[in-house]
Amino acid sequence: MTCGKRLEQIGVENSEQNRNDWRELLYTVKDLNQFVSGVIMYDETIRQSTAAGVPFVKVLGDEGILTGIKVDTGITVIEGTNDEGVTMGLDGLSQRAADYYKMGARFAKWRAVLKIDDDGCPSDVCITETAHSLARYAQICQHAGLVPVVEPEILTDGKHDIKKCARISEKVFNAVMNELVTQRILLEGMLLKPNMITSGAQAEVQATPEEVAFFTVRTLSRTIPPAVAGVTFLSGGQSEEIACQNLSAMNKLADPKHPWPLTFSFGRALQSSVLTTWNGKKENKEAAQKRLYERCEAASQAAKGIYGGGSGST
Repeated sequence: MTCGKRLEQIGVENSEQNRNDWRELLYTVKDLNQFVSGVIMYDETIRQSTAAGVPFVKVLGDEGILTGIKVDTGITVIEGTNDEGVTMGLDGLSQRAADYYKMGARFAKWRAVLKIDDDGCPSDVCITETAHSLARYAQICQHAGLVPVVEPEILTDGKHDIKKCARISEKVFNAVMNELVTQRILLEGMLLKPNMITSGAQAEVQATPEEVAFFTVRTLSRTIPPAVAGVTFLSGGQSEEIACQNLSAMNKLADPKHPWPLTFSFGRALQSSVLTTWNGKKENKEAAQKRLYERCEAASQAAKGIYGGGSGST
């Protein structure tokens, strides 16, 4: 479904062949391993191969890039709440995780979504459900040998300011970490994939990269133990340029200090301009791959705090 939404943006049919072609374009970029260490796949993707018949897992593995797998099965509404959601997929996860490991996956992803509004969201019910499901997923994956990427995403939708995002995020991250510890997750064997602390997408005043950096690192410092292996930010609908500016500002920040690597796990903020460059046409493949290389290089620079901006991004 996610890939279909991307293809729809450029007027390309959402067929398995077109999805396969798009993924092959991404995975066969020369020297991608200079900037990318892992790729998150869907159940369909981990079973796909290049036009020459080489499985995608092998294509990436030969370049030293680890395969990850999305293991949740989507979001459903929690009855009795203001249309808040909980992520599904715990049923049968133990067997699926073991199967994915045999297929070459070495880490997993589970996305939980919360929203901020003026009617009390996220509610305590939603936060509790989110924390519990993330911890159960993490425990099951670690038992199967997969590194869990724990993803409590607070959506950017809304007119709230950055301070409200910080307050809510701190509450959510605390609840998630408490449940992870309760369920005896090996913190050194997990990654956190949180939202950045930003202004609401519809807020009149948007925080600067320096403000995003300060509030994001402060929130993490108050909630995430140093034992957690790393923080890999989602882009949360930010443009390629803004996501990289914000990440770079975090890694330039001297105070508060952070004990974890702060890096990128961007989807749209790596692929947006690549998608429009490709436009579903074979003759555009080389140009699109060049664009992805440039976007990954920019994100890598941001993870080192040396991104200068303006590298042809959306």
